[in-house]
Amino acid sequence: MSRPRILFLDAYDSFSNNIVSLLTELLAADVDVLSIDAPELAPASPGFHDALRQKLRHYHAVVCGPGPGSPTSPADVGLMKHVWELEDQHLLPVLGICLGFQSLAVSCGAGIRKLSTTGLHGMIRVIDHRPHASANDIAEGNIFHAVPPFKATLYHSLCADVGQDSVSDADWATMRWTLPAKTPDVVPLAWVDEQRPGFVERILMGMRHATKPFWGLQYHPESICSEPAGHQVIKNWFSEAIRWSAARGRTVEPSFSLPQSGSTKPCLLSGPVLDPRRWEEHKRWLPSLDGSSKYSYKTISLPPHIEAPDIVEILQHNSQEHIILDSASAHAKRIGLDVRGRYSIIALDVDEALRFEYHVGDKTATIRVPSQGDAALQSVNLGTSSVWHVLAEFLETRRVSLGLECIDVDIVEKRQHTRPDLSFSWITKSIVIDHLEGTIRIQSLHPSPVEASTWLEETQNTLESSTLWSDGLRLNTDKIKDIDNLTPPITPTVTPPAPTIVLPEPFVYDSKVRQCQDFIAAGDSYELCLTDQTTIERTKSPHEAAATGLPMTNSWAPPSATKVPSSWQLYRSLRSRQPAPFGSYLRLGGATLISSSPERFLEYTADGLCSMRPMKGTVRKSDTVATLAQAEQILHVPKEEAENLMIVDLVRHDLHSVCGPGHVTVPQLLKVEEYASVFQMISVVEGQLPATTNSSPLNDNDDTTTATASPRRHHYTGLDVLAASLPPGSMTGAPKKRSCEILQGIEGAHHGERSLYSGVVGYMDAAGRGDWSVTIRSLFRWDDETVASPRDGPETEVWRIGAGGAVTALSTPEGETEEMLVKLKGPLGIFSEQPQQQQQQSRS
Repeated sequence: MSRPRILFLDAYDSFSNNIVSLLTELLAADVDVLSIDAPELAPASPGFHDALRQKLRHYHAVVCGPGPGSPTSPADVGLMKHVWELEDQHLLPVLGICLGFQSLAVSCGAGIRKLSTTGLHGMIRVIDHRPHASANDIAEGNIFHAVPPFKATLYHSLCADVGQDSVSDADWATMRWTLPAKTPDVVPLAWVDEQRPGFVERILMGMRHATKPFWGLQYHPESICSEPAGHQVIKNWFSEAIRWSAARGRTVEPSFSLPQSGSTKPCLLSGPVLDPRRWEEHKRWLPSLDGSSKYSYKTISLPPHIEAPDIVEILQHNSQEHIILDSASAHAKRIGLDVRGRYSIIALDVDEALRFEYHVGDKTATIRVPSQGDAALQSVNLGTSSVWHVLAEFLETRRVSLGLECIDVDIVEKRQHTRPDLSFSWITKSIVIDHLEGTIRIQSLHPSPVEASTWLEETQNTLESSTLWSDGLRLNTDKIKDIDNLTPPITPTVTPPAPTIVLPEPFVYDSKVRQCQDFIAAGDSYELCLTDQTTIERTKSPHEAAATGLPMTNSWAPPSATKVPSSWQLYRSLRSRQPAPFGSYLRLGGATLISSSPERFLEYTADGLCSMRPMKGTVRKSDTVATLAQAEQILHVPKEEAENLMIVDLVRHDLHSVCGPGHVTVPQLLKVEEYASVFQMISVVEGQLPATTNSSPLNDNDDTTTATASPRRHHYTGLDVLAASLPPGSMTGAPKKRSCEILQGIEGAHHGERSLYSGVVGYMDAAGRGDWSVTIRSLFRWDDETVASPRDGPETEVWRIGAGGAVTALSTPEGETEEMLVKLKGPLGIFSEQPQQQQQQSRS
């Protein structure tokens, strides 16, 4: 037989691609994915039933997948309902999983009720399946035939009611496998007996239809924690499907018009791109669009006392905008073996860099060079392209060798601003610090190797001739007794008022946690990553007047009682208090972001190896939790492990959408790591992009080298993975789309959109490598956000800090509120270092 073909009905779950991968690998099948609300099969359209029957003739079987919502809601199950209602002459084998299972049970007359707890999400249980009864057992449709005992992951808040609660405890052992009088079409195949205080909750885990070729599984066989022994159930199901079709003479009609098999997205470079003539038109206005630059670099040694901020202060006093990706914790541990975030990256001449900016919902992207003003501003009509297609095409022509829109979440209210949601700068001059090797690479992309070489030498000379570089002099209070005598005094006409800090009201946050759990109990989500915002209104620093963010001299000096620290000084303070592997300081696109993020979102290599590190499960360091062993005892419990596991399965789904079946692994699961102020549970998920024929032309062995561009077309890059994975699952919950819609309603009613918090920041280099972190443990401000000031009073600014945590069925409002406040403490603490007495309020 040729490869079997299976139709997967996708109910917008964040685990669907994992199921498609499992089916593809286990059954050596081609699996096509169809949304439950596919427009070409709208139930209200004329000829719907004929169109559905015609489509199903091309498949050996159908799988109805999991998803959010209720099996009794037509909008949540869509086409599934119509598959169960097929006339006998049009039947084909079907397997329902989770929501698909519940939908099948409902079609058989079963009721649906909530579990006695909020739900079983990320919980691992032994599946008690029907024992081998006779030689005819497999012929009777028992897909658990000869399957050994196994554990599987559960993700559900609702369960099928087939009359199991009416059976006495004494009779349950024998009657659990008989036909319930309430639902004679249901043949039970598996159960979980969940222990509850004072009783046992009987939850149907597997079933078949008494007369039709329909089967269902409540658990998730594709989860990383579902044991492989249980995969035999899927094989048995498909064997039964083929046997049933053969017995009835059902054949599959060939078709040459079916979609490409699998859930893998087409690569961005194969999609619609800008008309080449439009690129040429833009090049006349923006010479930076020319892709003829060559790569040059020079490597020098890094003095042990020099850190990334020192280099910024030596080279970038006059810059208006900054991009610094700073691995502060790696520098602190350079002499050891534990180096997370090996590199720090400093972008130079950001003001001169070509910029892509995009506002979600717009049909155009903006290309400009900030220093050239409006004369160089160009709008690019995206047409049928997305902004990701434009970025992919741009990067591909320069190869040497971001929000809710990604998942089709509608914006509930009209946004009150036009700030960019994506700001992408093409940096041609930069410095990379290798903390492991103790080296600095000064690098340039420039059409002229001679001019590039001159700039490399000048930059090296500027660094090595500075006083700080040569003798390690640090102007701080330990070495200089009277720092103010060395710094031009800043004397405000009036004493700046104390910052006003508005904190989330604990009882309000408690209430939002309960709202989240109501949605979870209703089956709309497995996990909701709830956040809240703290605002800090304060006098604007005099150092910010020139919009550089960097004081002209002695920026490392602590502010005196009459000075307000600049954003750069705030960052210096944060990285000192809370060194992190993925810190950053950005002034870009009208925003300032200061981050001490411990969470890597996505890393990828030039040869297509992608790695994601979901971080869920947090405990604060204290006298009682001071060691890694103590933290592991606290975090290795069902609630914390379930939080992490759900995001691991979600990340696997995202990677499968680009890497394809069989190319995603989990080399590290539920590991506890130590950071400056907290312990965090992390997992590592890896994917491999389809291989490309060309290799990177960069030669890392030479001290100075050049390489020319080598365009590639129609292949996957790390940008495909980035576009497919946003927004970060660790900041949304699962299923991602429905969770974002729910959170938008809960959070938006109190503080509006999250803005920069919970996004990503990072880079993709000219060789195709990239590294992105999640903007947690961060604070940010927008240049256009101010508060009313008294007449002739000092200019003010508003900083925002986001914090939160993952709400699950096992959460408590008090525990989630405490976790939010723990995460808030680090970024908020830098304002407490100011000498003024702060005014703190709570927001209700």
